[in-house]
Amino acid sequence: MNILQTQSCPECKSSLVDDIQNGEIICSGCGVVVADQMVDYGPETKSSNLEDKMKLARATGQTTYSQHDLGITTEISISTKDFSGKTINHQVANQMHNLRKWQQRVRVSSPRERRLANVLSKMGETCDGLNLSKNVLETASMIYRNLDGHVEVKGKSVSSITAATIYMACKQCDVVRSLEEICRGICAPKDVKSKTKLAAKYYRTMVMEMGQISAPVVTMNKYISKIANMTQTEVRVERLALEIAEKTKDSNIADGKAPNGIAAAYLYVASVLLGQNVLQRDVSSIAGVTEVTIRNRCKEILTCYKLKITLRPSLAKF
Repeated sequence: MNILQTQSCPECKSSLVDDIQNGEIICSGCGVVVADQMVDYGPETKSSNLEDKMKLARATGQTTYSQHDLGITTEISISTKDFSGKTINHQVANQMHNLRKWQQRVRVSSPRERRLANVLSKMGETCDGLNLSKNVLETASMIYRNLDGHVEVKGKSVSSITAATIYMACKQCDVVRSLEEICRGICAPKDVKSKTKLAAKYYRTMVMEMGQISAPVVTMNKYISKIANMTQTEVRVERLALEIAEKTKDSNIADGKAPNGIAAAYLYVASVLLGQNVLQRDVSSIAGVTEVTIRNRCKEILTCYKLKITLRPSLAKF
């Protein structure tokens, strides 16, 4: 008789009760044990935190692309006791040690898996250091897994291919991060320039081989909002900068120019029009450009277009 399909006792037809502690199903009427040695689907340990409960849950089916084995491999823990808490003898402990060692070797059994494990581990460390969300990490992991069929990744720099993949993932997730920022979170300060140049080369190759759909364009509004948040600019200044950028979006003022420099210029022009004391030095250091670049972009905006600003009550200063 299948216990999962019956809801009553086969002897007296009474309802059944689950005894989770002993792993038995017993009858509420006559007390007969209908089934024993039931599987425990509960968590490994008790916890009051929901996040800890999800981590300790058994057979949840949760997988992650940020690990080369999708996070479903069983690991043999280091312990001198068995599941019931009894101390194991020396011979069994040595046997478990050998099994643990070979299990780790089997997990990465080929050069491709070893390269995949190294890159994914580097991605996790970089995303944690740059405070990037888990969504960016998962997207970057999926992009790199798809590279094997399009781009030859063997022999490429691990840090540079990691930076290029995370940069593409940031674009897909609408997260504004420059390639140089990502390289600074991976490489030593002396290697940032060379690694950024190499990562840019890898990124162009990835875009050409995998298609333009893999590299959506981040709008100017994202850059303006990022610089405004990092400089703690007032909201009304950010709104005016966004409006000026919207009015001039059909022009070719941004062709061939760094978007962070133009975004900084829009923000500086808006701050001047609203009478805010914002220094070019502060904006340039946050945007990653020079003060001369901001002055040149501002000159192009103000000389090429006639701006008629009408302040609404939401933008005017009371």
